[in-house]
Amino acid sequence: MISFNYETDFNLDNENQFSDWISKTIKEENCKEGEINYIFCSDHYLHKINVEFLNHDTLTDIISFDYSVGKELHGDIYISVDRVGENAEAFNVKFEDELARVMVHGILHYCGYKDKTEEDKNQMRSKEDHYLSKRS
Repeated sequence: MISFNYETDFNLDNENQFSDWISKTIKEENCKEGEINYIFCSDHYLHKINVEFLNHDTLTDIISFDYSVGKELHGDIYISVDRVGENAEAFNVKFEDELARVMVHGILHYCGYKDKTEEDKNQMRSKEDHYLSKRS
């Protein structure tokens, strides 16, 4: 089950569309959907989590906590809507498109994809692009 939680004034207008799209992504990756929580928050909120839990004193657009068991995906995905907005501006893309990229990025991590090496980053970007093209 995919749920959306808000720690800021932001709200997704089309939760059902995002939920269906993420569910289809999980299925196409041959994984099973467990409990996945998206938490939309501010830079300040996510920075605090980054420092407290990961010892990183930086701003970021996403932090995911993976509780998956094998191919059954479970986790909490925190997304800074402030950071997504700034990145959308910097990359000259629509806010919703950048948000979708970040949302699927978290899911792809749960599916086993990494992004530490250049090769891994290229594969992750290719997967993101593939699933973004399937978004309705």
